[in-house]
Amino acid sequence: MSALPADPAPGQYWDELLRFWQEADWPEGSKVEIIDGVIVVSPPPAAPHNRIAAKVQRSLYSVLPKDWEVYQTLGVTHPHRGRLFIPDLVVVPDDVLDRIEGGEHVPLTSAELIVEVTSPNNASYDRLNKAAAYAEADVPLYLLIDRFAPAGPTVTLLGEPQDGVYQELQAVKFGEDIHLPEPFGLTVDTSVFPFGP
Repeated sequence: MSALPADPAPGQYWDELLRFWQEADWPEGSKVEIIDGVIVVSPPPAAPHNRIAAKVQRSLYSVLPKDWEVYQTLGVTHPHRGRLFIPDLVVVPDDVLDRIEGGEHVPLTSAELIVEVTSPNNASYDRLNKAAAYAEADVPLYLLIDRFAPAGPTVTLLGEPQDGVYQELQAVKFGEDIHLPEPFGLTVDTSVFPFGP
């Protein structure tokens, strides 16, 4: 993973930072995000990472309202904070995308659920930077699937953001069920998640 420093006041220079993000020749297949005004380039995720995201996505389809969708690789922005994230999964109502014009990105504040699956090179971003950013944007639920947690693979559901801080709603080890509350009302079976790197 590499990072390109940006101006310490990203909101002021957001258009230039975004233009550089759009026009640069990034390595094919890499994931390029803007995290707190810094462009972060990560290699493509490994097969177990993608398999976990696919399992969660398949589960979500069984409970989503017809006018909501779950996306992989959808950029969500928080411009005044210098952020453009590409979550592993993000649930957004259709009407949000209907209102997006041209090159506009989806506002982070419109996400109903974000799912991140850690990789060895991004785990700290997912645990700290992104958790804080998602809470600050009042994203109702954040499901962190931490394959590389120090105590072993865990799944943590964060929610009820207040003053930019999430409450831990539930935390389980791989192999145990985790329940997403309404409007999802979904129990995710983590025993289907691969344990290996």
